[in-house]
Amino acid sequence: MGKFYITTPIYYPSDNLHIGHSYSTVSADALARYHRLKGDDVFFLTGTDEHGQKIQRRAEQTGVTPQQYVDHVVDGIKHLWKVLDISYDDFIRTTDERHIRAVQAIFKRLYDQGDIYKSEYEGWYCTPCETFWTERQVKDGNCPNEDCCRPVEKVREESYFFKVSKYADRLLEYIESHPEFIQPVSRKHEMINNFLKPGLEDLCVSRTSFSWGIPVSFDERHVVYVWLDALSSYISALGYPEAGVDPNSLFNKFWPADLHLVGKEIVRFHTIIWPITLMALGLPLPKQVYGHGWLLLEGDKMSKSKGNVIDPVVLAEKYGVDAIRYYLLREVPFGSDGQYTEDALINRINVDLANDLGNLLHRTGAMIEKFNGGLIPDPAASEALDLDLQKTAAQAVADVNHQMDHLVINEAVVAIWKLVGRTNKYIDEAAPWALAKDASKKARLGTVLYQMAESLRITAVLLQPFLTSTPDKIWDQLGLPGSPAQAGWEKGTQWGGTPSGIRIRRGDPIFPRIEKEKEEAEVAVASGKITPQPAQLKPQPAQSAQTAQDAQTAQTAQDAPPKQQTAAAGVTATATKPLVTIDDFAKLDLRVAKILSAVKVEGADKLLHLQVETAGEQRSIVAGIARHYSPEDLVGKSVVIVANLKPAKLRGHLSEGMLLAASTEDDGLLALVTPEKELPSGSKVR
Repeated sequence: MGKFYITTPIYYPSDNLHIGHSYSTVSADALARYHRLKGDDVFFLTGTDEHGQKIQRRAEQTGVTPQQYVDHVVDGIKHLWKVLDISYDDFIRTTDERHIRAVQAIFKRLYDQGDIYKSEYEGWYCTPCETFWTERQVKDGNCPNEDCCRPVEKVREESYFFKVSKYADRLLEYIESHPEFIQPVSRKHEMINNFLKPGLEDLCVSRTSFSWGIPVSFDERHVVYVWLDALSSYISALGYPEAGVDPNSLFNKFWPADLHLVGKEIVRFHTIIWPITLMALGLPLPKQVYGHGWLLLEGDKMSKSKGNVIDPVVLAEKYGVDAIRYYLLREVPFGSDGQYTEDALINRINVDLANDLGNLLHRTGAMIEKFNGGLIPDPAASEALDLDLQKTAAQAVADVNHQMDHLVINEAVVAIWKLVGRTNKYIDEAAPWALAKDASKKARLGTVLYQMAESLRITAVLLQPFLTSTPDKIWDQLGLPGSPAQAGWEKGTQWGGTPSGIRIRRGDPIFPRIEKEKEEAEVAVASGKITPQPAQLKPQPAQSAQTAQDAQTAQTAQDAPPKQQTAAAGVTATATKPLVTIDDFAKLDLRVAKILSAVKVEGADKLLHLQVETAGEQRSIVAGIARHYSPEDLVGKSVVIVANLKPAKLRGHLSEGMLLAASTEDDGLLALVTPEKELPSGSKVR
């Protein structure tokens, strides 16, 4: 057990935060949760950088004081972090009295020891970035920051300067001798080649042309430069400098920081200005600064000035918090830029969360209920297939630990989904529905059902750093005592922790599939609403018998039908069909499919909503067979479907296929068309 101090950027509250900011904080939260689960003493800091000329101008434009302006925005930021289940330990505001005292003490100490001196500044300043730039850095009169590029202003004013040039060689030597300090490596090369080797100029660290900032204690015409102000929050939140020599103080317990997690656009401040400040104060440097990439929208960085921001609160309300967290942590390669599209978000929800994980839990519960009375059975001796699943689980645990320890968050999530995928495949290979037909294989059936439940239990433990409500939902539906957190990380990820004999508690699907053909969601932005590109979903088809009767059979109803015939599920044909040629028949794609899950459609007596697999592809089908089959009777059954039926929407559900069944004329009896022998899903009916 050790300590782990992690920080997010100290966000600038000039406006509400967007999904790109959420990416930083959700990533930090996942790391903080992981280290807590590992037994480390964690301190997780976030906060807001509230001073500067930009804030003062915004406040003047809206007719309020700067303090009133930032109070309102900060309330929104705190609400966002609550919505996203961010488990921070402290929220530092640069307008807090504790922070103001610390910054004034730091400035005075640097001045007293000769590291800060008074002079006059004349040069370029970017107000949106609150950044000074030299003549050689400015590009055609614009800010050189690639995510800004807005006009800079020529300013001339009396200022205090920090002798950063005095520490440049020492910092360069430190960076080169501590390769882990700046990550990814590309950021380190950028800092060395673009800033340190060309030479550092002393930094202007006070302003007199505006008043919204922390006053210099011995010269109150000056306010402290916002970056010296903001960066100091990483130690002011721990009680510096008042912490003194108390070994139990937060500062002496947690400093140096283990990880400053920041966006790549502010790596310069965190790896040059901040470490030089710490060197001048005689304090150890943070162990690592990690500059992650941006979350891009249509290839461009999200920015309020560009009007292309996505409101994470709106997304969370629409799709659920865990779905948003999963997308951010899984979709973006950590350290690189990632793309946000609503298409990709919906696809992750439907494929990874609903189909892979949600269906795994649902079908596991259904089979335990059907084949063992709802009780988790005692396992018998493991066979090769079981051992392979156990090996996959052990590898997933090892991979999550390794990837999280090395800050490869997205690959840690991938490792968990490898276990989910292997478990789904294990069920298909072990075929518990076939074992249930042979009384002599009861012990083997119990072992298979146990393996399924145990894999889900370990999955729930591993998901805890990433998804905040899903692990408990899995735990609850498995009927397990306590919680994933109480199980513990080390013990909870060891195979065999599921007690046999407990009763499962089946519930609703934990991730309902988004059954929409086209999504025209309006995404909130601070200046109004923007409408993203329509999210095209794979058609979710499936006509039930009743729909087929309404839409097709009625058109040809003329002559009396035979007493019994094959028809769409739940439909009794009412007319003799016209003769067809072999070419007409060839237009139908009839396939064997395996039913993975089945639930009743709310408000519909006849309809069941099925998830089926055919040729490795999962799809949704709505069928009018509820009066003849209960959901638990269907799980694991092989059926024949029309795989190329045009999509149709039934009771709010889209379906992509139709089950075939034979029925009597009055629909009093109905039987699904099933293959006589076990065939692989996807086998073509010829």
